[in-house]
Amino acid sequence: MNSKDDNKATPASSPANPDAESYTYAKAGVSIDAGNALVKAIAPLAKATARPGANADLGGFGGFFDLKAAGYDDPLLVAANDGVGTKVKLAIDHDRHDQIGIDLVAMCVNDLIVQGAEPLFFLDYFATGKLENGVAQRVVAGIADGCKQAGCALIGGETAEMPGMYTAGDYDLAGFSVGAVERGQVLKGDKVAAGNVLLGLTSSGVHSNGYSLVRRLATDKGWKLDRPALFDHDTLLVDALIAPTRIYVKSLLPLIRVGRINAMAHITGGGLLENLPRVLPEGLHAHVNADSWTQPRLMAFLQAEGNIEPAEMARTFNCGVGMVLAVAADRVAEIITELEVAGETVFTIGDIREGQKGCTVSGSAGNWAARDDWSETHHG
Repeated sequence: MNSKDDNKATPASSPANPDAESYTYAKAGVSIDAGNALVKAIAPLAKATARPGANADLGGFGGFFDLKAAGYDDPLLVAANDGVGTKVKLAIDHDRHDQIGIDLVAMCVNDLIVQGAEPLFFLDYFATGKLENGVAQRVVAGIADGCKQAGCALIGGETAEMPGMYTAGDYDLAGFSVGAVERGQVLKGDKVAAGNVLLGLTSSGVHSNGYSLVRRLATDKGWKLDRPALFDHDTLLVDALIAPTRIYVKSLLPLIRVGRINAMAHITGGGLLENLPRVLPEGLHAHVNADSWTQPRLMAFLQAEGNIEPAEMARTFNCGVGMVLAVAADRVAEIITELEVAGETVFTIGDIREGQKGCTVSGSAGNWAARDDWSETHHG
């Protein structure tokens, strides 16, 4: 029979059975010390993204943002979240961790700017089986770079170490961003009218959609990704494929604030066919002339290697156009000039006409969209 003293709770420092293994979080595969070290290492990266309204300090339970300090009078908040998809796997397999964070930011902030919103702050989620600070720090450095390109503050995030959920070396990313727009500057598509002109801003590559198909082609066709691309001997094929998504925020924001843009579509999953109708009112149809720009050599390479039908190209890839603007016809010349000064390459790619809500892409013989005229009349 135990004595009264024997029934006392055993201090944590004195295991009830000293011969048994003492379990720790580290033995289960999670290192709190490694997480703390990562936070300390990335703090200067976040601080470098500070902007009016945010001080970009890390380590608290949440991040604050002061809209008044950011200069807004009657703002609406707009939120967006996204990931990078299987492009992350390409980065993991080929040790290209430094710019994948730019893609993460771009996918969120480009979705904000098309609604007229200025991205204010960003939070990231990095999940892995075992935290390797060298990799994680490189990824977060890319996120910070993307935030600087977008003019938003990296005010926090979450690093999750989850043994058993991911195989060795694997990780995944998610991002969340909040923007603001003055009530009268919101872009909802209601300003679009028949006769508006469509301007296309060139993409920087595949961006962050279609990589399951890209990776499938790479495997089936036996591409040597560590060798120069057939279409660009100065660039390794892997670097051409993984070029980061272009961030359009800073070049578009001034035009939004003076009311020169009626609507914008970020060309992501679904391509031109499915993204343009999302910003059109009922009774209007987008007509895109694929002869208006030359399909980039990377896109032509993907199409040829996969024998990809034109409609599939325009539904899967951006085909060289990462952002489309609907603008008044009498403003086209000045808008193109301002965008070119801001560093964009711009093409007049089509117009808006009366008709069933949707999008039609067509092109002449020899063009990537040449087989037939084809259209998409539903929207996401």
